[in-house]
Amino acid sequence: MAITLLSSPLQGFTDFRFRNAFHHYFGGIDTFYAPYIRLNGKLKIKQSYQLDLLPENNTTLEVIPQVMTADADEFMFVVKYVQSLGYKELNWNLGCPYPMVTKSGMGSGLICNPTKIDEILKKAHNESDITVSMKMRMGYEHAEEILDTFPILDSYPLKNIAIHARIGKQLYKGPVNLDAFERCLTSTKHKLYYNGDITSVDAFKKMEARFPSIDHFMIGRGLIADPFLPSMIKNNTTEYPKNRWDIFSEFHDTIYHQYDEYLSGPTPIKMKMLGFWEFFSQSFSNPQKTYKAIKKAGNPVKYKQAVAMILNNEN
Repeated sequence: MAITLLSSPLQGFTDFRFRNAFHHYFGGIDTFYAPYIRLNGKLKIKQSYQLDLLPENNTTLEVIPQVMTADADEFMFVVKYVQSLGYKELNWNLGCPYPMVTKSGMGSGLICNPTKIDEILKKAHNESDITVSMKMRMGYEHAEEILDTFPILDSYPLKNIAIHARIGKQLYKGPVNLDAFERCLTSTKHKLYYNGDITSVDAFKKMEARFPSIDHFMIGRGLIADPFLPSMIKNNTTEYPKNRWDIFSEFHDTIYHQYDEYLSGPTPIKMKMLGFWEFFSQSFSNPQKTYKAIKKAGNPVKYKQAVAMILNNEN
C-alpha cells in the first residue's frame, strides 16, 4: 500500500519559509498543513497569516490552510478568505492542547461539545462548497470524548479526520494511546489519518504494522527534530545521506537568513532559532550539549560560530 505523509502544523515553526526550505532540501512530505488561523473575535486576517497562505509563497508544494475557532461566523469568514486565494479545503483544528486555547473552548477543548461542532459544520456545509477536514485529539479530559462526536461527524461529507492519539491534558507528555485510536477505526465511517510520536523509521513501521488499514500518516515534531525522516520512511531506509550535515547546514542557513530578514533585531532571531534547536538538537550525538551551545550564543556572530562548531563535531 502506498503511504501518504503529511506535515502536521506547528504554530511558530511550520510557516511558508520552513515548508519551502524543507521541501527543497529534504522532501518526503506529500501535503503540508499550514499553522492555524485564529481570529480572536475580530473578523480580520493577521498579516502573518496572509503571508503564510499567499499562493506566490507556496508554489512548489501542496498546502492546506487550517482554522482554530469555536464560532460559526469566524469559521465562515476564514472559509471565504481561503477560497478567495484559491484553496479548496479548510482543515479545522480540534487538536491543539494548550490551556490558553482549550480554556476558550477551542482546539481539543471543543471535542466535548458535539452540539457546537454540529452547529459550525452545518453552517459550513449549508453556506459554502469548501471541503472540510478535521485535526483532532481523542478528547481533552479523556479518550472517549471523540467517540461522542462521531455520530455528528458522520452526518457530514468530511474529507478525513487526522487524529493525534493523545488527550489534550497530556500536551505532548506520556505515551500515545493506540488502543483508543484503534477504537476510532471502527467507530466512524470517515477516513482516518494517524498522528503522534512518529519520530523514527522504526516508530513509523510499528504504527504501520499496528494499523494496516491506515495509509495516511501525519508527522509533527518528529519532522523538525529529524528533517530526513519523511524521505527515509518513503525510501524504507535507516541510512542517512553521506552528505547529511552539509544538507542540514544549507537548510539551516536558508531559514536563518529568511527569518533574519523578516524579524527585526538580534533577540527575535535568537529566540526563533532557539525554538528550532530544541527540536534540531535531538538528532545530534549530544542533544543537551548541542542545545546548551546554541542557548549560550549571545549574539548573531557567536550563534553562527556555535552552529559551525556543532556541525564540525558531527562531521
